[in-house]
Amino acid sequence: MTELRNSEADASRFRVRAFVIGLVVMFAFGLVVSRLVYLQVVRHDDLAAQAESNRTAVVPIVPNRGLILDRNGVVLATNYSAYTLEITPSRAGVLDETIDELAKIVDIQTRDRRRFKRLMEESRNFESLPIRTRLTDQEVARFTAQRYRFPGVDIKARLFRNYPMGDVASHAIGYIGRINQTEKARIQDSEDEANYRGTEYIGKLGVEQSFESSLHGTTGVEQMETSAGGRAVRKLSSHAATPGDSVMLSIDIKLQKLIEELYGSRRGALVAIDPRNGEILALVSKPTFDPNLFVEGIDVENWAALNESIDKPLLNRALRGTYPPGSTYKPFMALAALQLGKRSPSLVVNDPGSYTFGGHTFRSHEGGLGGVDMHRAIQFSSNTYFYSLAVEMGVDAIHDFMKPLGFGQSTGIDLNGEVRGTLPSTEWKRNTYKRADMKRWFPGETVSLGIGQGYNNFTMLQLALAEATLANGGTRYRPHMAKAIKNSVTGVVTEIVQPPGENLGYSPKNVEIVRNALVAVNKGGTGTRVFAGAPYTSAGKTGTAQAVSLGQNVKYNAKALEEHQRDHSLFAAYAPAEAPSIALAVIVENSGFGAAHAAPIARRVFDYWLQGDYPSEEDIAAVQKGLASAPIGKPRRAADVALPLP
Repeated sequence: MTELRNSEADASRFRVRAFVIGLVVMFAFGLVVSRLVYLQVVRHDDLAAQAESNRTAVVPIVPNRGLILDRNGVVLATNYSAYTLEITPSRAGVLDETIDELAKIVDIQTRDRRRFKRLMEESRNFESLPIRTRLTDQEVARFTAQRYRFPGVDIKARLFRNYPMGDVASHAIGYIGRINQTEKARIQDSEDEANYRGTEYIGKLGVEQSFESSLHGTTGVEQMETSAGGRAVRKLSSHAATPGDSVMLSIDIKLQKLIEELYGSRRGALVAIDPRNGEILALVSKPTFDPNLFVEGIDVENWAALNESIDKPLLNRALRGTYPPGSTYKPFMALAALQLGKRSPSLVVNDPGSYTFGGHTFRSHEGGLGGVDMHRAIQFSSNTYFYSLAVEMGVDAIHDFMKPLGFGQSTGIDLNGEVRGTLPSTEWKRNTYKRADMKRWFPGETVSLGIGQGYNNFTMLQLALAEATLANGGTRYRPHMAKAIKNSVTGVVTEIVQPPGENLGYSPKNVEIVRNALVAVNKGGTGTRVFAGAPYTSAGKTGTAQAVSLGQNVKYNAKALEEHQRDHSLFAAYAPAEAPSIALAVIVENSGFGAAHAAPIARRVFDYWLQGDYPSEEDIAAVQKGLASAPIGKPRRAADVALPLP
């Protein structure tokens, strides 16, 4: 009986165990089935897409960048295709050894290694980086034959930007460069992220940067079947990229080149504007630089030469250089006096050669000009007249009148990077200085404002805009570089609509008083010799502005100062006087009297624009040295002078 009971107990335990095991098996089977349902049904679409991606790759097609053209259709920026030798550092093993071996097949210079090292510092380890660009066909063939030796190294065909005019208009055109980490982060946070996949270069300066959205184009895609190793086997589908649109500028590149040549080795800036609509006809900053240096990544030597030069060739002086306007400010002071009723044009002020205020003596013409009314004060540039006028008006009244003209303000030009400069006021000084004793405006500080000195600091763009506004009778247009966009697909040219001009409300009679005085400057004043023999009537004002402050009783002596401390030469003008079609402001840094250096450049600009004349070689050489007034020799026809390409 005992044995029977034990046997039944064992059988019972076995059945329990079998049941438990059966439950476990069923539960496990249920898990497998549920997982299969989840994978096959719930995640079917997702997993199918992933499976597809295991054998396909979506490759972005970078679009051709749009062209940049001048007002006459001259190409200022274009593209070319070339082979590059590229390394992906994460796949290339020991980099130095790899590059040493590559150098036995392809010419790799020290500068190439330095540029590659800098690119590595700016990029991620898995990115493909160029070690050599613009390979010859022979170099491509030599590497291809030994490609198996170099994992992570490949040859790619890439588009490169080219600036056919070299350093001409470099600050206006700008350049492109490799996208850095900051720019990548900005793009990733923008709506354009998808459109920049595969793009490695972006506009960095000038038109290239300001019109990036138009020039870039639309990125295309290719769907490729790949092998297990990730190599392309065949193309499955393709959506072509749309090239960037062409940007058509208002500048005349031949005029631009002429002006840059007239400067020679001197520093400065010139901005020429059509006063009828705000078009920029020339935007010059000297010295210039070659934007082609930046296309492939500038080497250390060239970067040091540009970045460390005392002449600051990378500074866009037209937009970012600020200077006292000197006597070119006087016509606007006169207009302010008339508009505000501070002084009648017939009031005669004695100019004894100096002006004393608050115990300080401010210098004027040596020997003085005697009695001068407003007309003669402008024509012969009386400092005393405008010293006293500034005191009568006060700093805040001057500020409020000059602000709408654009002095010390953002002009709204369609190029990034302009600075505001300084148009002083009592509020400005309170907000600028931290020391309590420096916050107060002192009456003596107003005196120098009348002749464009003191705290006044403006760009040549602002001065040119003010001159254009005066030239057209008081309507201010927004200055702009781009005239139109040409669609790369349809070829349709669309004019860029500009805001209407703003009438500043000046009395025509007051404007005419000032304009007549400016004509007299070039007929019998400080600009007479420069404009002798001109077949048109022009209006202008010479100016000389201090680069450094001198003591009250210190007489200016250029020879006693370092070259970078000497006075600047300025000229602001427009022509023809009766119906102006061009207005400009020009500065030649540290060169002295405005009539000797700045005004002769303006004369050649007017001759080109109004007469179609191009200076003789002899004349250009004389202007470069500040030894010319009216043109020398027989001018050439501008249409006959070819644009030399580098």
